[in-house]
Amino acid sequence: MSTLAATPPLARAADATAPIVNALSVDVEDYFQVSAFAPHIARQAWDSYECRVERNVERVLALFADAGATATFFTLGWIAERYPAMVRRIADAGHEIASHGFGHERATAQGRDAFRADIRLAKAILEDVAGQEVRGYRAPSFSIGASNPDAFDAIAEAGYRYSSSVYPIRHDHYGMPDAPRVAYEPRAGLLEIPVATVRVLGRNWPAGGGGYFRLLPYALSRWSLRRINARDRVPAMFYFHPWEVDPGQPRVDGIAAKTRFRHYVNLARMAPRLSRLLRDFRWSRADRLFLRDA
Repeated sequence: MSTLAATPPLARAADATAPIVNALSVDVEDYFQVSAFAPHIARQAWDSYECRVERNVERVLALFADAGATATFFTLGWIAERYPAMVRRIADAGHEIASHGFGHERATAQGRDAFRADIRLAKAILEDVAGQEVRGYRAPSFSIGASNPDAFDAIAEAGYRYSSSVYPIRHDHYGMPDAPRVAYEPRAGLLEIPVATVRVLGRNWPAGGGGYFRLLPYALSRWSLRRINARDRVPAMFYFHPWEVDPGQPRVDGIAAKTRFRHYVNLARMAPRLSRLLRDFRWSRADRLFLRDA
């Protein structure tokens, strides 16, 4: 994989003191679709679970509207098939519709042909529903790394312009700590926008949201993002899920204590923390920040 670091277009501000606009993203999946629950919830049973994604997305859209922020919604094709009106509401509100694959299967768990079919199907469904080009893709659970770099070829060949599928940290389920921390081209014509990390003591530390944002003090997330903007002078890629603003979601039985903690910690605090984050930084869609012709 190339390690060519491509400076994002809007990172080259004429005024070096100008505030950086960061990339805000939402992985649109429901609580029962997370990878950690896969051993306990079969995909064939998804339709039998109470789906709460519509109400949660509406809450997220309201938070964004109040803050005047736009975002990229990496959306499952499975969700778009069942809730097309929700996807159109996202697009009509000025947000970017991007792909999270069809059925939330990790790229590392799929063969080459199955992966290609999955990302092409999701792109076609989302474009048909949203009525706009889908330029971005994010692999479920950031499942592109050193073991499957050919996935970037498939993403480019499927017609995507960028990916945000690499988290350059060490984690027990994902991560590519040796990957560049800023946007780069793993293949000609395809930009990879890694999730935000802060470099401290010779190591990359998570700064891009998810469970870390709920678990760690808000002040640490704010400090990390400010450090990225001030030292690296690049937009930080931040992400979360709609189910994270839903403390009343049904509890899944039989899961390990570690999984339970990671999924449910501080759900009630997520919406207030997001409101603070939206006030403390400037936010926009990934395509408008990183693609020259968006």
